[in-house]
Parts: sequence; C-alpha cells; structure tokens
Amino acid sequence: MSKRMGFVVSVLFIVVIVLALAITRFQSNTSKSTGSKSTRTDIERRLGSDSSGNTIFEDKSGLYGIADSSDRIIIAPEWLELNFAGKDHCIASKRISGKLLSGCLDYEGNLVVPLIYRNITPHSFGNFLFFSAEPYSDESCVLYDEDMKPLFNRSWEKMSINGDELILHSSSGTYFYQVSNSGLELRNAVISGNILDCSYTMDMDSRHLLENLDPNMLEEMCSMAERYISFAFTGSGEYLSDMKTVSKPSFSTLFPDEKNILSKKITDISNIYLYPMLSDNGTPRYAAAITVKTELVYTDDEDKPLTLTDNYKAIVEFSGGSVNDLAAVSGSFLSKVPDYPQPEVKEEPTTQPETYDDTNYDNYGIFA
Repeated sequence: MSKRMGFVVSVLFIVVIVLALAITRFQSNTSKSTGSKSTRTDIERRLGSDSSGNTIFEDKSGLYGIADSSDRIIIAPEWLELNFAGKDHCIASKRISGKLLSGCLDYEGNLVVPLIYRNITPHSFGNFLFFSAEPYSDESCVLYDEDMKPLFNRSWEKMSINGDELILHSSSGTYFYQVSNSGLELRNAVISGNILDCSYTMDMDSRHLLENLDPNMLEEMCSMAERYISFAFTGSGEYLSDMKTVSKPSFSTLFPDEKNILSKKITDISNIYLYPMLSDNGTPRYAAAITVKTELVYTDDEDKPLTLTDNYKAIVEFSGGSVNDLAAVSGSFLSKVPDYPQPEVKEEPTTQPETYDDTNYDNYGIFA
C-alpha cells in the first residue's frame, strides 16, 4: 500500500470514529430527552399508579418522577412532589427561590400550568372534576378543568364550596354556581358598584339571562352603565372616553335643555336590572334599566332657587354575545323634563258688602 493510500485510509478511519462518537452522543441525548432508555435502577420506591399503568416513583435522592408501564421514565425525577391530575397530567412541585411552587405537567414533560401556585387542589362532583389553584403572590384563585385549561379567563378573589354550590367572589360581584355531573351552571349573580359616590347592588337570578351572560359580561355591562350615568349627571365626556361603543352611539345627559337647573345630585339608586332585547342581525342585544333618585336645584320664574327630589329611569343598551365584542349602543333618560311642582296661586282678598239689620225694634218696645 502506498503512503498516499495509507494516509487516506487513516483519515477515513478518523472520520468514521468521530461520526460514531457523534451518533452515540446524539442517541444518548435523545434517549434522555424522550425517556426511551430503561432506568429500572433509578426507581427506588413506587407510589401510586394511574389507569394507564403509569407510576409515580421516588429515586435514591428522594425526588419524584413518573415511569410508564414498561418502566420507561416519562417525567424525570426532579420534583419534590408529584400527584396525578385529570387526563394525562400531574401536579408537580419544586422549590424555587426558597418557595415551594406548584404547577402542572403533561406526560411529555411540558409545563402546561406555570409554577406559580402555592397549591393546586382537585374538586370532584360525580364525573365532573376541576382544580382550584392559589397563587403564591396573593389570596386569589384560578380554576382549571380536568384538561388543565382555565374554566374562566380570570382569577377570583375567593372561592368557597357549600354542598353542590360553588361560590366565586370578585372585587365587584358574587356568583353562585350549581355543580353537577354536567359541570357548572350559574344560578345567581349579585353585583355591587358605585356611581358618583352612590352605591348600588344588582341581584339577578333570571335563568334565561344567566344562561347567556357570564360574570365578565355582567360586570362590563354594569361598568358601562356606571360610566353613562356619571356622564349624564356631570356632562363630562371623560366617563365615555374609554368605553367600547358601536360606530354611532347615542348618549344624552339628564335634562340637557333645562337651563334653569343649577345642580343634579344622585341620592339613591333604588333599582337596576338587565333584560334582553330583540337581536340586531343575529347579534344579541341587552339593556340595563337604572332608577336614580335625584336631587335637583333649579330656579323658578322669580330666579328663586328651589329643590326638587324625584326618581328618574335611565336605559342603557348593549350589543354583543361575549365580553370581547360587547359594546354600548345608547344611553338616555325616559323623562325629558322634570316634573316641576305647580306654582302656588295667590288668591286676592275679596271685599264683603255692607250689611244692615232690618229688625223692627219697635215691636220689642226698645224704642218708646
């Protein structure tokens, strides 16, 4: 063999060795990442199993992972706590920056619920399963279904369960759900708010409305109604500036043509309720009716200031089938002018005619 041929053979041999090492390393890394490598010796103690035969195990260091029915590791043993949850998921806990934080993994090791919760608790009602998760940062909670997807696109300030009733609290509302095999059904909503320092409460139990309106829509409608009433009493367009409206909304103030009104003040909001309207081209429409007890200071014909207290009803209309496309359409008061009291009519004094006594006193012997 010539020297040149020997050199070529040596180079090819080195290349083959390098390729073999690279392939071996790639297969090793792939095996670790996919869990295809049997790790029977890593399993120190077996804990619970799910219906598919997947087992939570503890390794020699005291950390937990999950192996399938063939002892192939599908969740690496790097967790302080592991619990099966829902469909092909597990609740996992790890200490981060001194805090024991919980989240949720799927069986491919993906973090589907972030590690931000102090605990994640399952709740079972027959065939219906959901989870409440409490963030480490505050006292709120987030609800997830059995697929670890949020039941609501929001968090709640507080949650409680009373028998088959789930009670959820937000900053402005309390919502009562009946829990059954078929899931959650909103039965009652109590929403509180404030308009120009005057508080109100709306209590809704209409089954028809609650089937179509979720808490986000209810709270947004109340918020829009609050802003409209504030605009109607103050005339300030700032209250409407950030409100989502249709292309040509119609909003009017309270008694805009009454130039003799000096001030308008809300003293009570005695009633507020929602009701459905006829849909517009398939788009759902709703209206809020608000009864506002109002104190008006106005001037009479003699420019004398007087006070009038009366109830006036406002109607605010909305369009949209979800909170994302909900928009205000209009807002107005039914009364166009106040029911002013009738001015008192001053009666002129009348002059009585002179009267005389025609008695014949001679008959009584008075005069001689």
